[in-house]
Amino acid sequence: MIRKMKGMYDVLPDEVSTWQHIEKVLHSVSKLYHFKEIRTPIVESSDLFHRSVGESSDIVSKETYDFSDRGKRDNTLRPEGTAGVVRSYIENKLYADANQVQKLYYLGPMFRYERPQKGRYRQFIQFGAESFGSPLPEMDAELIDYAVTILKALKLKDVTVRINSIGDDESRDNYREALLEHLHDDIDELCQDCQVRYKTNPLRILDCKVDQDHELLQTAPKPIDYLNETSKAHFDQVLAFLDSMNLSYKVDSNLVRGLDYYTHTVFELDANVPTLGAQNTICAGGRYNHLVSSLDGPDKPGVGFAFGLERLLFALEHSNYKPKKDMIHLYIMILGENQKADGVKLLHRCRQGGLTADIDYLDRSMRAKWKEADRYNARFVAIYGDQEKEKNVIAVKDQISGEQVEIPTNELYQHVMSELMKPSKDCGCDDCSCE
Repeated sequence: MIRKMKGMYDVLPDEVSTWQHIEKVLHSVSKLYHFKEIRTPIVESSDLFHRSVGESSDIVSKETYDFSDRGKRDNTLRPEGTAGVVRSYIENKLYADANQVQKLYYLGPMFRYERPQKGRYRQFIQFGAESFGSPLPEMDAELIDYAVTILKALKLKDVTVRINSIGDDESRDNYREALLEHLHDDIDELCQDCQVRYKTNPLRILDCKVDQDHELLQTAPKPIDYLNETSKAHFDQVLAFLDSMNLSYKVDSNLVRGLDYYTHTVFELDANVPTLGAQNTICAGGRYNHLVSSLDGPDKPGVGFAFGLERLLFALEHSNYKPKKDMIHLYIMILGENQKADGVKLLHRCRQGGLTADIDYLDRSMRAKWKEADRYNARFVAIYGDQEKEKNVIAVKDQISGEQVEIPTNELYQHVMSELMKPSKDCGCDDCSCE
């Protein structure tokens, strides 16, 4: 038997409704913030990620799925969404649009060859948002508010926003020198990865999961202490805008992001769910003022964030999240061979009118049909047999109220539709007026 590859997973039919609900929330909140969806290829030129994410990053050096095609071109399955969106922004000249600030979001599969664990897979779904063109701190604040609003819409309440600034180029250079000097004599005490990062990208040492409690890192200088006046003013304004929205946050002076392109504001959202343990970050992002120009585009600043949906789903599962149960509007019981043609005609009519409807395709007993209707969570059950055909009526039972009526056969669709439009706190559907 052929099995799925390690680190991959199937989303089974009973689980899909939960994913669809989360996706619906993501699309709805994005519309509130006037972000528009963009869809980019799953496969991109390897050079895109080497140049944007950084040669020294763990993603590029250890985790990307790389392959050569028949034209001997080097390709990569996208490991994250930002680089592809930036490439599309440049290639399609979205910067030339009359609306100078482009606000975009994406949703789709990403691929990283890393050790699979709960909530982390080699194929995973990422939702992210990117805003290009504005250098203003209010845009940083908007992206953070946007991310928090998504979690509020999903009823995930116990969330911590951690925020920091790594400043502009001058601030980063000054901090880098101070950090190198601090680590110089004792770098051998840290893990092998940190010793490599010391030479390639020392800021990433602060993000080390192995030595995060080591005294050398605990006493290391902080990026926020090396901000120049411009960078400090930008960060102070971001915090002021968050305060104006009554959005709580924690300034985390140790927070840095693991990718080369970040400048100024960086932030993470943590779900305080015990089962996630120390790895409880479900959203991360920040500002990247030079990424577009580094990929041969115009000098346009950007800011964005990304969610891993698997981590988000895992957090929701352990926070009393109860997705709505799948349901259908109508289940038609066709009793007898002579009624099948009429029954199928009724089924077709209801579906064409927008009702989710089904019948028994195994010619089972009446009792089995009722069990199937319950399993499908049918709101209405319609019974059509010899007696109903003779009288040109159909019996319809409302599974919530228990009320059963006989109506003319040709009024089935109108009856179900009118009943669905009546408010009912218990109906549980997404289509009726109770929503």
